[in-house]
Amino acid sequence: MHEAAPIVRLGGFLATGLCDVTSDPRALDSAGWWAVVAGYAGDLVCARFADVRPAPRPVAVPGRWRGPAPDGWTGSLDAAAYRAAVLRIREHIAAGDVYQANLCRVLSAPVPAEADADALTALLVRRDPARFAGTVRLPAHGVEIATASPELFLRRAGRTVESGPIKGTGRTAAHLGAKERAENVMIVDLVRNDLGTVCVPGSVTVPELCVPEERPGLTHLVSTVRGELAAGAGWAELLAGAFPPGSVTGAPKSSALRIIDALETAPRGPYCGAVGWVDADRGTGELAVAIRTFWIERTGGRALLRFGTGAGIIWDSDPAREWAETELKAAALIGVASTGGPPNGREQDREGSHHGADLAGR
Repeated sequence: MHEAAPIVRLGGFLATGLCDVTSDPRALDSAGWWAVVAGYAGDLVCARFADVRPAPRPVAVPGRWRGPAPDGWTGSLDAAAYRAAVLRIREHIAAGDVYQANLCRVLSAPVPAEADADALTALLVRRDPARFAGTVRLPAHGVEIATASPELFLRRAGRTVESGPIKGTGRTAAHLGAKERAENVMIVDLVRNDLGTVCVPGSVTVPELCVPEERPGLTHLVSTVRGELAAGAGWAELLAGAFPPGSVTGAPKSSALRIIDALETAPRGPYCGAVGWVDADRGTGELAVAIRTFWIERTGGRALLRFGTGAGIIWDSDPAREWAETELKAAALIGVASTGGPPNGREQDREGSHHGADLAGR
């Protein structure tokens, strides 16, 4: 198979003409337009492109994406293991080690060698035109991502920075109660502290707290945290202070990271990292939390499609309900990736579908 050309679709732009690639975040304050992918483990890919122009989102072409069979997915944690891990996190909370930890699992399925992340993006945005949806395709650097992320990690306009943590998920706003609000407030406090390490003292505010936001098939609670970067601080310092995102780790972050590492059985890869763009010439940029995100891994001519899903665990968490939340978050997009979407472009009601059994992790 001929290797696909590098392209990026993010923020309403199409970027082609790859110039250079670096792992140095200081490049993001130099010059040019950059695509940015930060893996959950901290690996960073910054790719500068020469040709960047406004472009509509890709249109799905019948047959261009051939996904796995709906029953072809396996998971890194099955239902029993996930529920047991929730109970273990509650033990850590009771011991005072952590207040909240985000517990994730990774789903995997084989796809044809010619699988193209940009073709999958076209299907994802047809179902869910998420504000940070897009493609990053850098095959020579092991990056092939299709994302439908709704969550802002970091936005920068000059010296003003903003984060929009999502925490608390239910089928409708009526399913969002005290437990979900507590999740969100804990993470907002963490994000305030993270931004406080690189912002002017006293400048960090919370303009919006726990605002319900409807997405196809579910509703989130979303907050906004804003601050002014301190003199001398740039993207390198901002990423060092805020990464990995608080909404996909927990609080306190250092303790949550240790617990996650002990309980999760597969690396998250780009999932729960960040994906986005930076225009160094204009001093602007927008990085999303890499959730609702697929990525392709290739080894020896074999291609695997991966997708992560998780939930924030607090003392009030019920193991069965947390497992169900991970299923809710995964079901619709896994259905799109598996089938190429319903015939004739019509959406189907996937709530209560068979995907819960299929994704149980075998």
